[in-house]
Amino acid sequence: MSYQVIARKWRPQTFDDVVGQDHVVRTLKNAIARGRIAHAYLFVGPRGTGKTSLARIFAKALNCTGGPKADFDPNDPLCQSIADGTFLDVIEIDGASNNGVEQVRELRDTARYAPAQGKFKVYIIDEVHMLSTAAFNALLKILEEPPAHVKFVFATTDPQKVLPTILSRCQRFDLKPIPAGLIVERLKKIAAAEKIKVTDAALACIARLADGGMRDAQSIFDQMISFCGSEIAEADVLDVYGLVAEEKIAALAGALAAGDHKKIIEIVDDCDANGRDLVRLLVDVQAVVRVALLDSIAKGGASDQLGATELTTEQITRMLDALREGEGGVKLGLAEKINFEVALLKAVEASRARAIDSLIKELSALAGEAPLAAGEGGEKKKD
Repeated sequence: MSYQVIARKWRPQTFDDVVGQDHVVRTLKNAIARGRIAHAYLFVGPRGTGKTSLARIFAKALNCTGGPKADFDPNDPLCQSIADGTFLDVIEIDGASNNGVEQVRELRDTARYAPAQGKFKVYIIDEVHMLSTAAFNALLKILEEPPAHVKFVFATTDPQKVLPTILSRCQRFDLKPIPAGLIVERLKKIAAAEKIKVTDAALACIARLADGGMRDAQSIFDQMISFCGSEIAEADVLDVYGLVAEEKIAALAGALAAGDHKKIIEIVDDCDANGRDLVRLLVDVQAVVRVALLDSIAKGGASDQLGATELTTEQITRMLDALREGEGGVKLGLAEKINFEVALLKAVEASRARAIDSLIKELSALAGEAPLAAGEGGEKKKD
């Protein structure tokens, strides 16, 4: 057999294999168990979170031997056929390349014929938001009154582009980015099966880089195996992808909190000299500052998570806002390093500034207390 990349080899084959989407899995399982299977589903979510995989698993559950049943055997010949893409009644369509009204009319005409192998015809349309308006309109009638043997599963990363008339005819499921901890657990399982030694720090870096996408994490892991062989360390991931170690990110955030301009410039110079991705570093610093912001809110107005210097919620908010505003200049500007340094220094200054409304409030409070204090003093003198 030819080599198969990890993202394909370890693709979820059953509902129990799906990671981080328990709310969707539970609903689909219950719908199948109770015989409340809708005619159209819409899976919405970022790339690599399991939309198409869930659609295929759902198709297996509907067409497996003795089905529909949620706890089907993945080795069932019918399920194997669906996984291999040779099952006649599960039709996968790429909405980006088949977005014309003629293709949808052809789909609508063939959908009326009875299934050839299984109990249901399942049409999986990926990137459904790419369909033209005319194509969407051609779908409306069959979505409203579909034959009993037809099920539609749509997947999209951009639901705003899907017509409201289509959305109203589907059961919508929002898939969320997969937490880093779950990604690390899954990669550990894959590493053990593939006999790869990888450190926890390296897996944490891969999960951070994947931004909640399991497929992205598996692709990165695959590339690291090609680069390192059977042993992967954190330094390897940092070097290949230009990431900055978590300790250095924390040090930079601490320097921002302390207003240590010299330390900030030193860290940026070091990162730039080692070929680190400054755009990614800005995103990572924002993530650390955001955690501190949530901590300050939870503690009632201040946090020391960024270092020895305690900052108020207002100060952390201003710092985070300045970092966010600097994103455009770092990403699109001609001088990436200079723009990055300016963004960091502006964040320091923003955290030191005070909102004019809070100052007015404090002055008003002081002004209200002053006459009272004077009056109290006067009464004492009369006594």
